Amino acid sequence: MTGRRSSAPVAVVAGLIVNCAYGTFAAAQVSSEANTQPEPDTAQLTATAEAAGADGDVPRRRLVNWNEIEGPWATLRIGGGFLYDHAAYSQDADSKEQMGLEPTDKLRDFRFLLKGRFTRIEGLSYTLGYMYDAATEEWKFRQSGLQYEVPALRGRVFVGRTKEGISTNKMMVGYQGWTMERATANDAFLPILADGIKWMGNSKDGRIAYSLGWFGDQLSDDESFNRSDSQVVGRVVWLPFLLSDPERLLHLGMAWRHAKADDGTLQMRSKPESFPAQSYAIDTGRFAAQGSDIVAIETYYRPGPLLFGMEYFFDQVHSREAEDPFFHGGEAFIAWIATGEVRPYNTTTTTFDRVSPARTVFEGGPGAWEFVLRYSYTDLDSRAIQGGKFWRITPLVNWHLSDNVRLEFAYGYGVLDRFGLRGATQFFQTRLQLQL
Repeated sequence: MTGRRSSAPVAVVAGLIVNCAYGTFAAAQVSSEANTQPEPDTAQLTATAEAAGADGDVPRRRLVNWNEIEGPWATLRIGGGFLYDHAAYSQDADSKEQMGLEPTDKLRDFRFLLKGRFTRIEGLSYTLGYMYDAATEEWKFRQSGLQYEVPALRGRVFVGRTKEGISTNKMMVGYQGWTMERATANDAFLPILADGIKWMGNSKDGRIAYSLGWFGDQLSDDESFNRSDSQVVGRVVWLPFLLSDPERLLHLGMAWRHAKADDGTLQMRSKPESFPAQSYAIDTGRFAAQGSDIVAIETYYRPGPLLFGMEYFFDQVHSREAEDPFFHGGEAFIAWIATGEVRPYNTTTTTFDRVSPARTVFEGGPGAWEFVLRYSYTDLDSRAIQGGKFWRITPLVNWHLSDNVRLEFAYGYGVLDRFGLRGATQFFQTRLQLQL
């Protein structure tokens, strides 16, 4: 299998990092509270962004101590994750003609993460991600690269494979989200990763965060996530309450993505927010294009255990052959943690982190119970392109047994308008999530 042949490079890299980091095991207990906001000074803002920020956060409790090493040359933290899904469907006659869906169990994700900092070079950190891609049945590098802090400019630069920097939901680790899958519009318009360089910075008072990145496909032309020959992505977020009322989060963001079409063609498609689904719901097919410009808006409000969120995308495609189609879509949701916990937010990366129960099930507590209602909509019908329209409403329950174990139970009702039919589908989904 292709993935087996590619395991040698990661073994070499991992061996070098372990040898470099070899020393005494870290023993300091992680003690940060889940809902604590960092003070908006430069030192604390840059410290929380170590090793690519949001990808691979450190939970408030230590499950084990063997996975953290502090040596004379580098530190090392070993992380990982495992997702396993079950999905079943109830379709009406039109839906069956549009999509062939069968009940199934499927491995969603299995990954390893190495991250840390180089102790002899102040401000330099690294992250290396290696994941089993269930869709292609191959092992592949995911978020991997080097990050360097520049305190004088209140920012940091990342070089390697990473998130482009558009959409809070896309930038977050998939394990940290409030729903099982991102909205169809998010998956249709935005790649999960890209290779390039990204600058991330914060204003002096911390209330404004921004990023600007350039990415190309020289090393990722054959990767499934590759959508463009090159792209420029910018994003700015305003946190108006950070100084006056830091417990009450308001996040207002806007982003722009300019991309050159991959080898002169584009394709937008997405499954119906169910990874095990055997069919795509919406799909433009591959068509000739020169590029596209995406504008995204996002709003999140967290007054406590409640969280309200919205993201919407506008995609103007440049295609003489397809008459310059215009696509759009997004999502809106509300999430409530009934046990009183507050979903933590990283003011440096401007993303949300995992929910940490006040009392875990393994400590005799109830864990954290999170109830979510999400509505999503995507329109890929425009001019010469008829990729379909899809909306879905999804009530969902997340049971966070601990920082490292989570169970998810979702019901969904979706309607697909495509092929001259309007098909309705009911979705029944469960997931086991393990995270180190």
